[in-house]
Amino acid sequence: MAKIKSKAAKLDYEIEAGSTFDITLTWTDSTGTLIDLTGYTARSNWRDTVDAATILVDLTTANSKIVLGGALGTIQIIQTAAETELYPFTTAVHDFELIAPSGDVTRLFEGSIVVVPEVTRP
Repeated sequence: MAKIKSKAAKLDYEIEAGSTFDITLTWTDSTGTLIDLTGYTARSNWRDTVDAATILVDLTTANSKIVLGGALGTIQIIQTAAETELYPFTTAVHDFELIAPSGDVTRLFEGSIVVVPEVTRP
């Protein structure tokens, strides 16, 4: 029997430079049942292009830029206003991977990022 791989969801971000970027998503299955993320870790790299060697932004559960909500199935992605103010780019691409306790990796979503420049600055 062939294994069917689901495609990562499309999720584009528009981020206002100099503002806090803090979103919370909830992972559910096709019936709406929460996916328990207890024991999972997560990672997301932002780059100029898919093939770019340089990571512009590195978000992980280890650096506390991604917070997983265990049995609630929540995924919080956090960037402070001070961090978004210093973004060295106006567009980027990203993806987001969850790593199960077994080591299995699921690319949950992917997309583009547009940074809206800040006019008012400290």
